Formats: sequence, C-alpha cells, structure tokens
Amino acid sequence: MRIGIEGQRLFRKKKHGMDMVALELIRNLQIIDKENEYSVFVKQDEDHCLQSNANFEIVELKSAPYPVWEQYTLPAAAKKANCSILHCTSNTAPIYTSIPLVVTLHDIIYMEKLSLLSKGFTNYQKFGNLYRRMIVPGVVKKCKKLITVSEFEKQRIADFFQINPEKVKAIYNGVSEHFHQVTDEEILINVKQKYNLPDRFFFFFGNTDPKKNTMGVLRALSLFLKRSDEKIPLVMLDYDREALAKLIEEVGDPTLHDYIILTGYVPNTELPGIYSLSTIFLYPSLRESFGIPMLEAMACGTPVITSNTSSMPEVAGTAALFIDPFKPEQITESIFKLIANQALRAELVASGLEHAKKFTWRNMTLGVLQVYSEIMSNK
Repeated sequence: MRIGIEGQRLFRKKKHGMDMVALELIRNLQIIDKENEYSVFVKQDEDHCLQSNANFEIVELKSAPYPVWEQYTLPAAAKKANCSILHCTSNTAPIYTSIPLVVTLHDIIYMEKLSLLSKGFTNYQKFGNLYRRMIVPGVVKKCKKLITVSEFEKQRIADFFQINPEKVKAIYNGVSEHFHQVTDEEILINVKQKYNLPDRFFFFFGNTDPKKNTMGVLRALSLFLKRSDEKIPLVMLDYDREALAKLIEEVGDPTLHDYIILTGYVPNTELPGIYSLSTIFLYPSLRESFGIPMLEAMACGTPVITSNTSSMPEVAGTAALFIDPFKPEQITESIFKLIANQALRAELVASGLEHAKKFTWRNMTLGVLQVYSEIMSNK
C-alpha cells in the first residue's frame, strides 16, 4: 500500500518539537519498512533533510498559507499519489478528504481555555490556536485512528472529545542517538565559545508559550541569586529580548538581566554539548503532553528538575526531582538541593542515563507501523 505522510514544515531551517518527531519517524521508516510505499508531502523550503529512495517519494508542494496548504494542497496531492492512508503528524489534518486519516495529536492544550489567547502568545500562536480549535473537533470525528504521545494525553483526549479511548493509541517519543554525554574537550570548548557559556549554568527551554512557565523560572532564579553566594546564571534558547525584559520587569528584579544568557536558535545537533555542560536542566512546565527535552538532558548526564503535573511524572519516572510548577520557591529549593547534595546529583545522573535508554525512535516507529497495519486490515 502507499502511505502518505504530512511533513509540511520539515524543510524549514529552524525546526521545533513536532517537526523533529515527524523527521525521526520518516527516517526510521526508511530503515525499517521495505514493503510499503510512501509519499512524504513537504512545503518547499531550504533544508532538504530528507531524500527519496526506492520506496519513499519526497513530494515538495508549493508554499501557501498553512490552512490553504493543509485543507486543499495536501489532500489533492495525496489523492493524486493514490495514497491508501494519509498520516498527518502535527495536530491537524484536512477535513474534506476521502483518504483514511491517521492523525498525531501531540496534545490538545490549544483546546483548553488556559492556552487559547494568553497574553504570552504571539499573534501567530493565537491564530494557530484558533485554527486548531475550529478544525480538530471535526478531524477527531473523521479520522480512523489518533496517535498521541503519553497515557496522560490519551485520557485527556478521550475525555475532552468524549470518544472511545480505543480510538487513541499512546506511543512514546524517543531520544535521538546523538544525545549522549559529550566528553570531547574540543567539542565542548567550541560550543562554549560559540554560545558564550559560563563554567556553570542552569539550562532552560523557555519560550513565550505560558505553559513553559518562564515567569516561574525567573522568579525561582531571583530567589536563588538572593540566597546564594555563587551566582550561577541561566542559559535560555531562542527567546526574544524585549519579551524577556517585560517578564523581568514583572518579576521586579532588574539584576536578572546580568544573569541570563540568550543563545539564539541552537541546531538540534549542537544541543548535546550544551546539555553536557549545564549544571542542572530546568523543565518546570505547567502542562506537557510528553517532554522530550527531559530525556535528552538525562541522556547527556544532566540532572533534571521537572513538574509533578500532567505527563511529566509518567515520562520522567524516578529519574528527576519533582516540584509544583506553580510554586517558584520549590524550584529554588530543588536547585539548592542538587548543588549541595553530590550523592543525590550522582544518583539522578545515573538513573537518568538508564531511563533515557528506554525511549527510542525505532520503538515509536514500530508502534506507528502497527497502527497503519490495523487500519488496512479493518479496511
């Protein structure tokens, strides 16, 4: 059979979470599945990270606004390719298509009131949330199978849409093989110089999405700096300086400007070096459906502080320190605990290294293949 896979954003240079999951799925399918044929539909862009092979055709479709591309360009291309299944990988899908749909719902946070039009969102994010709220209920009814990334999110989806949980398959994400402890001094020095990293720092994937709890982390850092003799700074990824300045003003501690380093966008392949250099990885989100960065940090030998909410206890197991993300003082206390207690730190590093090994993209891909087979058998 011919399986269509939507990979709309895979050729863009700055890839994010859902893009990387789809990319790993396709790369592993190219290794594992030599029987089925595939058409992978991507929007034209500059990073040609996938190549066609004997049973995989990479189809570049002309650029268009996302709703137009997804609702019209994609289903027309899938029909032309004579696809037996169309797998949409990033939370939405075309409503009007006769091709059986598989849809990966990484989460339904955009359906929740907390996340709809928060002041922390950009206009682009607000439009995206509104679009999903309009499209996804119809997609959920129409599709043959939903894939999500944790048992927590599976139950959330089933409860919210009032559907049979058997329609939803929970398949864990994986950790890419390049995430491991970096010990090569030359690589570490290059990463350190390129991103202006200090000897010791806390690492945080902050962004403007309120669920990431950037405000909580800044409040926790402020508490830490006031109480600690060692002024360990915070390293953040691709964050807007003006947006950060507004948050710092809201925290009421202007000295934070001196203790925050913004790296700009970091390619996925260079993240292991930053993880390996970091003292602690902070992941105190208010809400997550999975949390790949926790596992990446563990695989790089970095102790993790994360939240006791949503999917994070399920994914992190016993390999992290858990806090209430709504209480910044708990983040601060856990930081002090990991700095002072070397035995605890070593225990978390060791358990994290072992725990991360349980999550592989191969296993994820085999789970997705099983979904494809079930649909064709039922058909």
